[in-house]
Amino acid sequence: MDTNSSNTIDSLPDAIAAAAFRRLVRHLQHRHDAQNIDLMGLAGFCRNCLADWIVDAGFDGDKAAARAVIHGMPGDEWKATRQFPATDEQLARMAQSVAKNSG
Repeated sequence: MDTNSSNTIDSLPDAIAAAAFRRLVRHLQHRHDAQNIDLMGLAGFCRNCLADWIVDAGFDGDKAAARAVIHGMPGDEWKATRQFPATDEQLARMAQSVAKNSG
């Protein structure tokens, strides 16, 4: 799947797209019970992907700074307080989901 191709989402005004993105990030910051591994397993992307995407879009900072923006705290703090070890089932589901991203 080419997630960079143009479609109707590109016709949204930037201010509306930015507001929706910020709302998504705030929602994920609030719903820390939604683990990254589960997001990857279901949708093929997670908070870290969002951080990578803002870097790709021209964010003036490195990957760690981008993750702090998305997580609402430094990445190490987020991992220590919000992330739990992944189960074999979660890892398998993630691998299947990620494989769909390239197809």
